[in-house]
Order: sequence, then structure tokens, then C-alpha cells
Amino acid sequence: MAPILGHPLASVLLIFSSLLIGLSSALDHATHSRRPMMILPLYLSSPNPNVSRRHHHHHHHLRRHLQNSVPPNARMRLYDDLLSNGYYTTRLWIGTPPQQFALIVDTGSTVTYVPCSDCGHCGKHQDPRFQPDLSSTYNPMKCSSSCNCDSAGVQCTYERRYAEMSSSSGVLGEDVISFGSESELVPQHAVFGCENMETGDLYTQRADGIIGLGRGRLSVMDQLVDKGVISDSFSLCYGGMDIGGGAMILGGISSPPDMYGDVNSPYYNIELKEIHVAGEPLKLRPRIFDGRHGTVLDSGTTYAYLPKEAFLAFKNAMMKKTHSLKQIHGPDPNFNDICFSGAGRDVSQLAAVFPQVDMVFSNGQKLSLSPENYMFRHTKISGAYCLGIFQNSDDPTTLLGGILVRNTLVTYDRENDRIGFWKTNCSELGKSLHHLSPPVPPPPTFHSQNASIGIPPITAPGGLPPAPAPDRLPHNNFSGVFQIGLITFDMMLSINNSSMKPNFTELKEFIAHELDVEVSQVQLVDFTFKTNFSLIKWAIFPDESADYIANTTAMTIIQRLREHRLQLPKKFGSYQLVEVNVKPPVKLTRWRQKYWGVAVGVLVTLVFALVISGAWLIWKSRRERDSYEPVGAVVPEQELQQLQTSTGLDNL
Repeated sequence: MAPILGHPLASVLLIFSSLLIGLSSALDHATHSRRPMMILPLYLSSPNPNVSRRHHHHHHHLRRHLQNSVPPNARMRLYDDLLSNGYYTTRLWIGTPPQQFALIVDTGSTVTYVPCSDCGHCGKHQDPRFQPDLSSTYNPMKCSSSCNCDSAGVQCTYERRYAEMSSSSGVLGEDVISFGSESELVPQHAVFGCENMETGDLYTQRADGIIGLGRGRLSVMDQLVDKGVISDSFSLCYGGMDIGGGAMILGGISSPPDMYGDVNSPYYNIELKEIHVAGEPLKLRPRIFDGRHGTVLDSGTTYAYLPKEAFLAFKNAMMKKTHSLKQIHGPDPNFNDICFSGAGRDVSQLAAVFPQVDMVFSNGQKLSLSPENYMFRHTKISGAYCLGIFQNSDDPTTLLGGILVRNTLVTYDRENDRIGFWKTNCSELGKSLHHLSPPVPPPPTFHSQNASIGIPPITAPGGLPPAPAPDRLPHNNFSGVFQIGLITFDMMLSINNSSMKPNFTELKEFIAHELDVEVSQVQLVDFTFKTNFSLIKWAIFPDESADYIANTTAMTIIQRLREHRLQLPKKFGSYQLVEVNVKPPVKLTRWRQKYWGVAVGVLVTLVFALVISGAWLIWKSRRERDSYEPVGAVVPEQELQQLQTSTGLDNL
């Protein structure tokens, strides 16, 4: 995690997500056909003892020799995205039986921690707090000379402080950690932090905690490598703009022979030499990017931060190359963001408006950045974008955060102190994890007796991969791209008081709040009461002003449902999600459109006829009333008309 400097989201944690380079020969061939992998050395950054960023001196441990057979790896999907969350998370299960947590992946952290059940100052997060008493395999780390101890001298403790004034502290414990149904790696015993105090952004964030991938004896990577269960490397791959997600894999990396470098620091450093904008190098003094901690790859940083001189040169170059666009204010008036309007909403067309940016490293290789790697969407103006590269205050350190490596596979070969970049579609890589894992059998299906609609499982937008299902939820194959007109889900609600039925109006409001939609969009479709539970079917409709649910909104709703993120008040009891389905917008056929047109025409005709008839009856009534005049009334004289007679009368 990096300090928050110069932007509201800079404190927000982020992850580099990825997939194993050698997952399969087909995937390897497809990736190689796109572009050769860039291999860069990792460089040692001298730690500064005064820096408030959390770090530890690297502890050298003798690694157990891996078996001759290829070791397993932990394949894990990534969730969330930069714009709406400011970070990516993965799922980790702790304890026996397993308790699920959403953890921010942080290459700058060496500790994994989650809120403890007895935490005295922890915020409201995505999942319930870890309950050691409910895990049969949990053991507290007893105080020893190799750790800091609590005031009673009984249990080991940890503490982490951040430059943005947030902190985490608690006790250390050991338990079984599981990596989900898509992982080849079986559950392993590991040491982690059980929080009893959170402050700052760690208190307010939605994610439960952090999984630390930095170098250090408490790092998950170091612990797994020390056990000899994985090789000493990991990969991260972030999904692109508006899609999010991605993949992460611990271990199992096949390193190309030309990777080289040397690093003994918790930081992952590379030697950045130049930045080019539209092919033109910025005019900068040599070694501008070597200040303080050098150039650091940090998945705990959302955006990128340059030294002042480099940032000003980059900003001026961008202004010259985007003079045809209108510069506008950023979404937050408290920050002087550099934003442009008129670029359009299609991300694939941004390269025609914004220039290519190249990061040039010491070996002459370039990491080319498309607009999605240095721009982010303006949250208040459609078709507007803002620079995701900022000045790092007065700190000469260069921080390369997650935005720079969206749709880029980043491989950390820690064993040989090397790193590589590979441009690819990270969302597709994340989705492919599902096909490499055996399916999880579904739970018993509950059917409502009064079901009024039935929606078969169909695909969801943006290649959204199914969520991992240790809870044994049925997997729907969410893949493909189309518009979503309806999302339905069945909720089995365990009622605390069997004689009390849930307040559907209040429950509807809580669901709308948790899914971040309007209350009018949530509708009760059907419900069935049993002895000690209720089966309720809900539907999420598009906003009143729209014909369908936006793709990003639909993905967020589906993810929150599949991952059990609904935090309902205790009075509603506990709930279990039984099924989630989606349906495209309803389109009228020509016959139905014509039918409705005729029906409306007939209705208008009938109304018009009734109005005319009513007017005529009123007129006739008034005429009849006015035809009788009182005796003696003066009436206007009328001219006598000639009597018209028939032919028969004339002959008489």
C-alpha cells in the first residue's frame, strides 16, 4: 500500500492480478501470438527507516527443496475494479469450517489480516468478522522471543501503520487457509493477523482486510514457499476499464531464461529510465526516477505517481496532444484533476483521441500504455476522462499503481528476482479459470408454489466469471455480451421467530441499499412461508428512465449477490442465496406492436365518441329546457315562410 498523495483515491488499496503464464499450451500459444513477453530485472531499493509506509527487512530463509514433480498452484479470481472500489480483491477462506473473506491484494504488505470477532474498533465490512471460537483448527501464536507480545505476555501481536494515517493492529494466530474450489493447492496452515483495532481508510473500506504478497516471514507467499508447496513466484492480471475482475495465481510460474535482476527488498523495484508521449521522450534530467525508493510496482496504489519534474513534463505533453478536447473540472472539487470531455464512451476508440504512452526501462524495452492504462472515467460527465497519473507531492519516489497494468499480466519471479509484463485480456484470463476447475455440485433446489415468472440461466455481460462457490451455490455460465433487462434471485430467509413474517417493505429498502439501486427498481415477485424459513423471489428492474440495466451495474449486482455481500439487519435472521438469473430486455414483436397500436387507436376513438355523445346530450337537454317560454314572454318576430305543399294536395 502506498501513501495517499494528491488524490482522494490514492490511499485506496489495489491489486496486480494475474494468471499463470503456462496454464496450458493453447493459452501460452495465444498469448505469445499477441506480443512477446517483456522481461525486466528487479532492483534493490534501499529502505528508509523514517518512511511511514509499512515495510520489513527481508528475512532470508532456507527453502525446502520442491519435489521433482511440478508443484500445484493457487488459482484465484479477482473482483471489483478501480473506479468503483479503488482496488481489486480476492477471496480467502480461514478456519474449519471455512469462514470467507474479501481481501485486497497488496504487494507492498507482508501481513495478511482480517477483523477479529472481539475487535474493539473495526468498521462494517463485506463479510462477518473471523470467529476463532468457531474454528476447530485455530491456534493463537504464543509469545516468544521472535515476536512482539501483548501486554499480558501471552500472545504474539502485529501492527501496521500507513502514511495516510490509517493503521491495523491485533494478535497473530495460525489456522487453515483455503483458496477456493478453483485452486489446485489444498488448504494450508498459515499465520495471519486477527485485528482488534482499525483506523482511517482500513476502518471505512468495504473489503474485509489485506492479503500481503510482499517479502517477509509473515507474507502468505513466504509461508507457502517455506512449506515447499509452491514455487517462489506469483502473477497478477487486472481486468480492463468498465470490466474489472481478473486473475491471480500463487506459484507455478515458468520463467523465461532471459529474466535477470537482483533485489533483497520488500519493494518490487524496476529501473525506469524514460517516459515517451506519442513517441516523443519527455525532456527530463537523468536518473529522475531513481529518487528515494526508486520506481516501485505497488498493487496497493490505485494510480501512478511521478516526481514533480516528471509529472509537470508529462502533463504539458498530454495537454499539447489533446488540444482538440475540452478541459473540464474533475468530479471532486477538492482536487485539481486534469480532465477532458468529448472523447466518447467507447473505450476501444480512446486510442484515436489520446496518445500512446511508453515506459522505457534500463534494458531499452518499453511497456506501452493505452489510454485505459493512464486515464479513468469522469464519474459525473459522460464521455469525459481524467488523468490517472499524478504528482507524488514532494516525494521523489515513483509509484506505479494498478491502473498502469490493466489488461497486463504481471509475473513476479521472486526466486530469481525478476519480473515480466505481458499485454493480454485479463478478464478473459479470469474467466478461463472456471473451465480449469471441476464443477461444484449444486444444493437442493427450492421451488415456490406461486412462482409467477421463470427465467432460465443465461449469460451475463462483459464475460463475468462465476463466483467461487465453497457455499455450493449453483454455477450459471455467465459469458458473452448482451443487454440485461431483469435480474431475479431467490432468497431463503431463516426467520428467528417462526411466528413473525418479514416486513417486505423494509426488507426491500435494505436490499436496494445493499445493491446500490433505487427502491423502485426492487420488486417482490413471489414468496412462500415454511415452518422456520421463507423462500422469497426478488426482481431487479432497470431504472425508470432506462430500457435495460447498464452492464457495469448488472455485473456489480450479480457479484454482490453471488458473493453473499448483502448485510441485512439481524432481525431478519440469516439468509442463503439459492439462485440468480438474468433476462434480456423484453422486445415487442411486430404483431404485438401492431396489436397495441390498434388497441390504442380503438380506445382513443371510443373516448372521443363518448365525449361527442355527451356534448350532444347536454346540448339537446338545454334545447328542450329552453323551448318552453313563460306566458306573456316576448319572443322575437319571425318572417313567415311560404307553405310547401305536396302534389297530391294541389289536386284537391
